[in-house]
Amino acid sequence: MPEDQNEMSPILELPEEEILKQRIDKLMRLRKEEGVDPFRNDRWDRKETLAEINATYGYLEPDAHATEVEIVTAGRLMTIRRHGKASFATMEDETSRIQLYFQLDATGEEAYTFFKKWVDTGDILGVIGIPFRTRRGELSVQVRSYTLLSKALRPLPEKWHGLKDTEIRYRQRYVDLIANPEVRDTFRKRALVIRTFRDVLERHGTLEVETPILSSLAGGANARPFITYHNALGVNLYLRIATELYLKRLIVGMLGRVYEIGKNFRNEGIDIMHNPEFTAMEVYWAYANYQDMMDLTEEILVACADALGSRKVSYQGTEISFEPPFKRATMVDLVKEFCGVDIEAVASDEEARRIGKSKGLEITGKETRFGILTELFEAYVEEKLIQPTFVLGHPVEVSPLAKRNYDAPDYTNRFELFVYGKEVANAFSELNDPLDQRERFTDQLRKKTEGDEEAHDFDEDFVQALEYGLPPTGGLGIGIDRVTMFLTDSRSIRDVILFPTMKPKS
Repeated sequence: MPEDQNEMSPILELPEEEILKQRIDKLMRLRKEEGVDPFRNDRWDRKETLAEINATYGYLEPDAHATEVEIVTAGRLMTIRRHGKASFATMEDETSRIQLYFQLDATGEEAYTFFKKWVDTGDILGVIGIPFRTRRGELSVQVRSYTLLSKALRPLPEKWHGLKDTEIRYRQRYVDLIANPEVRDTFRKRALVIRTFRDVLERHGTLEVETPILSSLAGGANARPFITYHNALGVNLYLRIATELYLKRLIVGMLGRVYEIGKNFRNEGIDIMHNPEFTAMEVYWAYANYQDMMDLTEEILVACADALGSRKVSYQGTEISFEPPFKRATMVDLVKEFCGVDIEAVASDEEARRIGKSKGLEITGKETRFGILTELFEAYVEEKLIQPTFVLGHPVEVSPLAKRNYDAPDYTNRFELFVYGKEVANAFSELNDPLDQRERFTDQLRKKTEGDEEAHDFDEDFVQALEYGLPPTGGLGIGIDRVTMFLTDSRSIRDVILFPTMKPKS
């Protein structure tokens, strides 16, 4: 058996469009000269994936063959090293990779000549052969026969350096997935995260539901919506910014415990933490409160970390521990700790605005002391919350859907979870007083008329639902994209969304 040949880099010396032109011409000649259409096969009876082959025949010693078995597999050719009477190729499928060994004596002259003349990197082959390990120790398949299942007309990215151009990676995710196995691994981990969310919620007897994506009102969060037009009804509709208000209607309707994992849409900026289309999980439990939601959040994130192998993860060079219990602190105490401002000791809104201005905040003259508290927290505290931290006690004025804390009526029974300075979850004991809700919607409507494009609309039907009686309810929303980012050490949210929103090419 010949030793493995040194792999040669398929560096592309021609522009991609020129290679495309040449390969189309080659395809036409293949059909004409050989009578072979590589796209005619609509099925290949693959018996083993490459991962299964590697696992099953890993025991083979160097220069040993499993001649009593027959491998039937398939995959994409990533590299080809052609020689005289023997050639090597690297094949990958969705599970792993393996070396293929083509030898004139094993395949026959006609098949071997066809391989050398017509098969290119990127092509997809069905292969039948026997497993063996080379003298140098690489598990391989000696090809006895093969079928060209699909032809690649465009060249693969340069193999040695992979596909690194982020613009191309995000626009052509299919190429990114071919070229970078670690990207495929990230999205498998994302799927595992979502499955873990479902497993935990199902254990707690929570019903998965679906609510509308199109609605005549955009509610459930402070955000600018996307607007579309329904021709048949002749009205504007909004892509949902959150699932909250519909899910709480279902609690009124006595479904008990419900959750939804789905897309939300917010017509806002794009950066490493924000994509206009993102995935969130929202869950609502009747007869629970925000403390129960805090425990549930901790349980879900610990389960996700366990599913991926460790409760201690490295994110951008910083170790983050998802070992419970997570830190818990009020917004007031955190602002006092990091800014030196005790908002409880501030006597008036005017004094709070003076303090805010001295801290570098842009002051309009309309801020309340609770608004200043929130701005100080966002400006100076959030970024310092690296380890998972539950922030409690948000002011009523920035929490229009949360139940008031009756022991401290300026604040709500609410929390946000921060990891690495970014919000990951938001939850509260749900406001179920329809009169209080009507008053808060009215205040939001006033802010909207004053120019706040992110203020809530007045949802009369939701208030009407509350008038039928919403039991004490705990609600929680978790950003699945961000959780996946932290658990897979992905710098940008675009790295965990298969097809992120991109500015169209001009």
